[in-house]
Amino acid sequence: MKLSEIATRLNTTLEGNAQLEITGVAGIEEAAPGELTFLVNRKYRTALEKSRASAVLVAAKEAVPSGMSALRSANPYLDFARAIELFHPAPVYAPSVHPTAVVAKSARIGEGAHIGPYCFIDENVVIGVNAVLHSFVSIYSGAHIGDDFFAHSHARVREGCRIGHRVLLQNGVTIGSDGFGFAREANGAWYKIRQSGITVIGDDVEIQAHSAVDRATVGQTTIARGVKLDNLVQVGHACEVGEDTLLCGQVGLAGTTKVGNKCILAGQVGAAGHLTIHDGATVSAQSGVHSDVPAGALYSGYPAIDNLDWRKSVAVFNRLPELQRELQKFRAEVAKLSGR
Repeated sequence: MKLSEIATRLNTTLEGNAQLEITGVAGIEEAAPGELTFLVNRKYRTALEKSRASAVLVAAKEAVPSGMSALRSANPYLDFARAIELFHPAPVYAPSVHPTAVVAKSARIGEGAHIGPYCFIDENVVIGVNAVLHSFVSIYSGAHIGDDFFAHSHARVREGCRIGHRVLLQNGVTIGSDGFGFAREANGAWYKIRQSGITVIGDDVEIQAHSAVDRATVGQTTIARGVKLDNLVQVGHACEVGEDTLLCGQVGLAGTTKVGNKCILAGQVGAAGHLTIHDGATVSAQSGVHSDVPAGALYSGYPAIDNLDWRKSVAVFNRLPELQRELQKFRAEVAKLSGR
């Protein structure tokens, strides 16, 4: 594909050889002649100077190495993501129902659906148009799913759950698993509480491999429009996750946690439940959230506090051996002066 065509399709400004033939896309350090790369993080500037790439996606005023063509973009990272799609289009699945699939007579499935091997669709399920159920996908009774749904192998949607349009479930995702609810009996045994609620997933949500979003004990667990859940994320019963929020790998939300819009919870963040992380907040990796997080805040640590306070605390913690020695020396001097 000529560089000029890529520039047109990405709506970027071309500088250099418009007739340059681009054969693929790659990272700065791996790119070969004929490939397109990108630069966003300035720490890779030196790597770009050494790169063998023929062209690069860069910001408007970013310098480009001599002999390398450029596509200038307001958002190079986003446009590189779009460029990947030009060379690696998504697989197309023909409308069909595999003979090993089990589809209940009462299920209603929209036009253009691809139902793969060993899928199971239970009674009274509703699925919109152009759905793809790859293989071994299970949709329990009464689930309602919107258009352009894609479920990879071994994904599961439990009974009564509601899923919007353009939702993508990666391998092994479970929507509407039982919430973790038990009442202690007099003899100390645990009595299982019937999880009578559902899970509701909004439009344009992606949930990655082996994550689980529990159903509510009563009411519903809600994942709003545009949310992205990474691998191995656990969302407990009756949680609410706001629009365009990211929950990174191994995040765990205890029941009834509320996370606002456009929040980011980095890897292995844990929330204790019965609390609110307000709009636009970021919680850094491996932090433990035990109380509300203000809107727009950056919290870190265990228990999570304001990031600046945490950094100051860590700086003091790293000096504890030195401070201990100084304290012991000070005590010795005081004892000497007091005649002890």
